[in-house]
Amino acid sequence: MKNISFPFVTLFLFVATISFAQAPAGYYTAAEGQSGEALRTALYNIIKTHTTLSYSQLWQSFYTTDARPDNGKVWDMYSDRPGGTPAYYFTFGSDQCGNYSGEGDCYNREHSVPKSWFGGSTPPMYTDLFHLIPTDGFVNSKRGNLPIGKVINATWTSSNGSKVGTSNIPGYAGQVFEPIDSFKGDFARIYFYMAVCYKDKNLGVETQSNFSGGNLKPWAQQLLLQWAALDPVSQKEIDRNNAVWQLQQNRNPFIDHPELAEKIFGDDATPFHTGLSNFAERVYWQVYPNPATSTISIQAVDFQSDILNIDIVDIMGKTVLAPQQFASDNAELNISALSPGLYLMRVSSAQNIHTFKIVKQ
Repeated sequence: MKNISFPFVTLFLFVATISFAQAPAGYYTAAEGQSGEALRTALYNIIKTHTTLSYSQLWQSFYTTDARPDNGKVWDMYSDRPGGTPAYYFTFGSDQCGNYSGEGDCYNREHSVPKSWFGGSTPPMYTDLFHLIPTDGFVNSKRGNLPIGKVINATWTSSNGSKVGTSNIPGYAGQVFEPIDSFKGDFARIYFYMAVCYKDKNLGVETQSNFSGGNLKPWAQQLLLQWAALDPVSQKEIDRNNAVWQLQQNRNPFIDHPELAEKIFGDDATPFHTGLSNFAERVYWQVYPNPATSTISIQAVDFQSDILNIDIVDIMGKTVLAPQQFASDNAELNISALSPGLYLMRVSSAQNIHTFKIVKQ
């Protein structure tokens, strides 16, 4: 059930040192020098092909894509209060919906781009983790299939300040759902991703939508550009982008390169250049399987160090697997002695340190 009094734990310093996304070497090369619609098409060709998960797999995926770093609970953007204490937390697994009658009862699988907009259970949109997020079931039901937008007269407000009400945007006068300011950029970059990855699909089956075909409607496009600028890419988004990459083998370009939003949907007509010049962007990692029961493998691509150091800590920062050294770009750890739960694995080299959320089953 919901946890109202779980203590706040200081975020580990080593997690805070990770301020970059980990795009594979050459991942965006095909988009080099492009601009406008040509750039959008180049990115579409890069990210459109990816692993399609089953709907049931999403529950387990959330363990690594949406775990809070402070307490390992579900990171729900419909109830979280950044800088404060949420009214409740959800525990992975035990708090899955289920029935609900009010806020805090359970969490479910929210299509942040409602499935009715693209015709229901149509793959791969139906299970694409970049727009599938864990959210409070009751708040999700209040949002329904409403467009996201700016509310002028709220008819309902959640415990964290998310709103349902009349639109306050030139170009759309209907009902909308407005997330809190701290997550407006998150939703903007999700919608930009969808407008690129599924530019050839119809995301606007319903007229009450932010999309027309595979394109954002003009009013939505302008609003989301504002939201993306006012709420820059966060560490949460970077970590989630890397976690989804492990599962789907594609990325959200607007998290890796936030400037793409203005280059495709805004007024920046200058060509795109990746600028892949530092180690952090040249090296990417594969961690599998995750969740794991006995062993977990780590593989580095374009690795440039002779020594790899790996250790594992629990969510309180206590070392549960002592540091081990590997003289190669491949490592295999035995985690069979760990208790089931969420952990943080630190992978370091002479150049950098990377942190991954792992789940022991």
